[in-house]
Amino acid sequence: QVQLVESGGGLVQAGGSLRLSCAASGSTFSIIRMGWYRQAPGKQRELVAVITNIGSTSYLDSVKGRFTISGDNAKKTVSLQMNSLKPEDTAIYYCNARSRSYIDHWGQGTQVTVSS
Repeated sequence: QVQLVESGGGLVQAGGSLRLSCAASGSTFSIIRMGWYRQAPGKQRELVAVITNIGSTSYLDSVKGRFTISGDNAKKTVSLQMNSLKPEDTAIYYCNARSRSYIDHWGQGTQVTVSS
């Protein structure tokens, strides 16, 4: 089993920045990818950014150029630097870790609120 602990998030004005961090523990040897998803009220959860254990990254189109994901494969940590935040970025952000068996593990979620 994999446990994920998130930190960061909060309230920020439009145009501001926030940083999210996540650390994995437990059966971390099985993790092949870590990243962030988000879910806004009334909407489906969506992938924001992910990074594989070989450093490949993928981003949601609407955050490209504003968000940057980074990770430490040895420590099994992942961070998301969010710049130029917009009100539409408001959501609960969830840390995700995917194992070799394609099982997804989730953090408890952290609220990000961007005021206009």
